[in-house]
Amino acid sequence: MNLQRIAVIGAGAWGTALANTAVRAGRDATLWARDPAIVTLLTTRRENPRLPAIWLDDRVAATGAIADVTHSDAVLLAVPAQELRVAAIALAPHIPTKTPVIVCAKGIERGTHRFMTEIIAETLPGAVPAILSGPSFAADVARALPTAVTLACADEAIAAALAGALGSQTFRPYHTTDVRGVEIGGAAKNVLAIAAGIVQGRKLGASATAALVTRGFAELARFGRAFGARGETLTGLSGLGDLILTCSSPQSRNFSLGIALGERRAPGEKLAEGAFTAAALVELAKERKVEMPIATAVAAVLDGRLSVDAAIDSLLTRPFRAET
Repeated sequence: MNLQRIAVIGAGAWGTALANTAVRAGRDATLWARDPAIVTLLTTRRENPRLPAIWLDDRVAATGAIADVTHSDAVLLAVPAQELRVAAIALAPHIPTKTPVIVCAKGIERGTHRFMTEIIAETLPGAVPAILSGPSFAADVARALPTAVTLACADEAIAAALAGALGSQTFRPYHTTDVRGVEIGGAAKNVLAIAAGIVQGRKLGASATAALVTRGFAELARFGRAFGARGETLTGLSGLGDLILTCSSPQSRNFSLGIALGERRAPGEKLAEGAFTAAALVELAKERKVEMPIATAVAAVLDGRLSVDAAIDSLLTRPFRAET
């Protein structure tokens, strides 16, 4: 496959970081931004206020015209999960059939319960859906700090080609055909990271955090198995690896949201994908009869049905059982 020309849709922190990554890998990258003010900053000053103190590589072409991506060999969709459908519909007239479209968002669409690549299949039926996920902060990737992620596509040859096209010494994509497993890891870990943040905010201790993350992973794994995910995917970078990162650093917006809830503070303005995914995750789990008490408690807190203290009590007073 010829994968020289890479388009990145969405000039947030993650999209900007991925554009820098693409040119470091020797590709020609075009970064599309919806906001004209962001386009101006990217083209004149090579900076993005969403990624402070980090410069857009001079080799990246910034644009506000989505038609500029027409001749791209592959497209990275780096927009929030709940905005993915709108972005894909806007993209549809501008990409040829069989173009790989790589989702770089982690979530489940509210209302429809669609996974990210399912949205691509619905809105871009001629495209080749893929997904990129794993333990990665935008600032680390933009600075070329060592990062490993997972890139999944149903076609193994395409998955390998995409990983090779985007990979470099400091950005290492491991490829797989387990698309659903990668999607589930990214979506579920965001919800669980909110719970970990609540534990931190309530100052419940390191032992409680370890227990929460471990039992949270058990929930993620149960959910994944119900949807046919492979065990090695769930214990890999896009599952356990991403969960560990997101549950341990204030750089994670989901973890930070949980800390604010635990400390009884108003959450910040930054988008936390887990806040939108929680209800959809729990609803899907109920449909498949998958027990997810931690995720259920998080969804109830976010929806205002439970206080933080009541949610903690509901988890601590569950019946004793065998570890599974």
